[in-house]
Amino acid sequence: MQAEDTNRVNFADSVQAKAMAQRLQEKEGIAVADTLALLQKAELLPQVVQAVKPPKTKGVRNWDTYRNRFVEPYRIRKGVEFWNENAGILKEAEARYGVPQEVIVAIIGVETIYGQHIGNYRVLDSLATLAFAYPEGQKDRSEFFLNELEAFIALCNKTHLDALEVKGSYAGAIGLGQFMPSSWIAYAVDGDADGIVDLFNSRKDAIFSVANFLKVHGWETGKATRVLVDIQHADNLTELLAPDIVPTFTPAVLHEKGVKLTGQALPDEKLALIELVRGEAETAYVAGGQNFYVVTRYNRSSFYANAVLELSEALRLRKRMAN
Repeated sequence: MQAEDTNRVNFADSVQAKAMAQRLQEKEGIAVADTLALLQKAELLPQVVQAVKPPKTKGVRNWDTYRNRFVEPYRIRKGVEFWNENAGILKEAEARYGVPQEVIVAIIGVETIYGQHIGNYRVLDSLATLAFAYPEGQKDRSEFFLNELEAFIALCNKTHLDALEVKGSYAGAIGLGQFMPSSWIAYAVDGDADGIVDLFNSRKDAIFSVANFLKVHGWETGKATRVLVDIQHADNLTELLAPDIVPTFTPAVLHEKGVKLTGQALPDEKLALIELVRGEAETAYVAGGQNFYVVTRYNRSSFYANAVLELSEALRLRKRMAN
């Protein structure tokens, strides 16, 4: 189904919708008629279609611009407040999952400014739009969003959530930590043990769920996040950047190839050389360890992971100074 000029589109008429409804009946016991009736109430959102289109004029990526959106005074100040308000919960989460408190806080800070901006799009509409009316002319991710729509309907069937009321991002992410529906099902935790997983209103559920996501994806206590580097010569940069965000090179190999790690405690593990393009300015680099890679499982962007980790460092420093 292609996007139309009107938002009055009956998504339930599509072959994919009917097949999804059948799967939900077989897997979740949701009547086909109920799923199709729900989809009939979904609206096409042209602004969501527009949001996933690439910009008409593609500029050079700029780490400085990206960083300044997230590692900035307001987010740092509000992050320390959030940390102080939830100190006991965060301490418990770190003890259980091994993820530092500041990293948990930073992810929630980057995602929603600690719950201030969880999204104003009705998730049913966003996911239906991207599942059935994904724009042509670019990499088709409609299958991904169809799976998320199916997960969303299953999630609402299992929980207190009303599929017609849940709000989230234009891409269908929900709650303080902006979990996609499939991630909610797979990784969300009932932290406060009240029998309900609530990533909107229970800070303990949200905090524990972020920590659990990172732990399940391989977070290792004591492993490196990011290490500052000094590029002594650029002869081997193409080779070193080829593995992208996958930790591949030992510190010794990096040193042999012209990349000197800086800092007091150097990691004894494989690292990835991360390129941070800065528009017309000189490119910056950091080395990312296992835990840097884990953060990219939350959002598969090296800019995202580096912003989260820089914010976490700023939060830790500000909190220490305040105490």
